[in-house]
Amino acid sequence: MSNLFMGLITLAIIVGMIILILVMIELRKAIASLKELVKTTEESLKPTVFELQETLKSVRNVTENATAITGDMKVLSGAMKDLGENVKHVSGDVKHLVEYVDGVAQSAVVEASGLKAGVNAGFRVFLKSLFK
Repeated sequence: MSNLFMGLITLAIIVGMIILILVMIELRKAIASLKELVKTTEESLKPTVFELQETLKSVRNVTENATAITGDMKVLSGAMKDLGENVKHVSGDVKHLVEYVDGVAQSAVVEASGLKAGVNAGFRVFLKSLFK
């Protein structure tokens, strides 16, 4: 019986070794396939990573340009604000000038009317004196 058990144990060890060898062969094939997959993935990712870097550079340039444009727009809006204030002041000055010219014109009209009335009265007096 002991030879029978020794035979069964030897047979079990041989079967176990065969199974272990088959598993190792399959494991070697799986590792080779995995290496090939990693290599293929790495090769396909290189252009993608390059494109991603280029895209990031482009995005950075766009954001820098947008920042510059925003700064320029702030300067432009400040200049427009100053221009509006200057137009407001000029408008007020023109209004005062128009009022002044209107006052001068009214004064000139009054003086001309007074001068006309004085000349008319003087001429009448002169004519009365001349005919008397």
